[in-house]
Amino acid sequence: MRILICDDHALFREGLRHVLVELGEKPEILEASGSEEALALAEANPDLAMVLLDLHMPGTGGLETLTLLGERFPTLPVVMVSASEASEEIRETLDAGASGFIPKSSSGALLRSAVQLVLSGGVYVPLVALEPSQPAEEKPAGSRGLVTRYGKLTPRQLEVLRLLAKGLTNREICSVLGIAEGTVKAHIAGLLDALDVSNRTEAVAAMRELDISTED
Repeated sequence: MRILICDDHALFREGLRHVLVELGEKPEILEASGSEEALALAEANPDLAMVLLDLHMPGTGGLETLTLLGERFPTLPVVMVSASEASEEIRETLDAGASGFIPKSSSGALLRSAVQLVLSGGVYVPLVALEPSQPAEEKPAGSRGLVTRYGKLTPRQLEVLRLLAKGLTNREICSVLGIAEGTVKAHIAGLLDALDVSNRTEAVAAMRELDISTED
């Protein structure tokens, strides 16, 4: 499996490389510092599994490069990576055809989960993109905030949460839902992010606080 990283900062490319080599399939990492180099590498490597593309690059920027990649390689997943977490920019890149948007502030574990989700055919959308713009005094707090976050769970994430509450392991969840373990991990990372909790125990506690049934 080959993954292409396109970013004009060599230090960030190196950091991404170290995170990605910990993926289960140990991908071969290709690097490009700009649009033309990325397009040439994509042309030379038709078996590319994914492109991780910086949104703000000098010259031909990320959005234009995304469009060019989409025109030439329509089946190639392209995930935008950016220091920006502006919801408008996230939505703009997704509308332009990106398979996901990963803020550079994300942890290595979350980045790997997002990559696994996209490789399995999903689209990774960070929680910040789903939050409505509200004045600080109007933002939900306490249990009302928890209810709001619960509403952001996808149906599949809710299925995984119910199985976690029953004490099933990742492998057992794979068997029940008929999906790969990497996909299960991606769904768990997504639901932890959506509920704003840090582990399974807190996720199950939040589920109980919301009085969500463990049955479908």
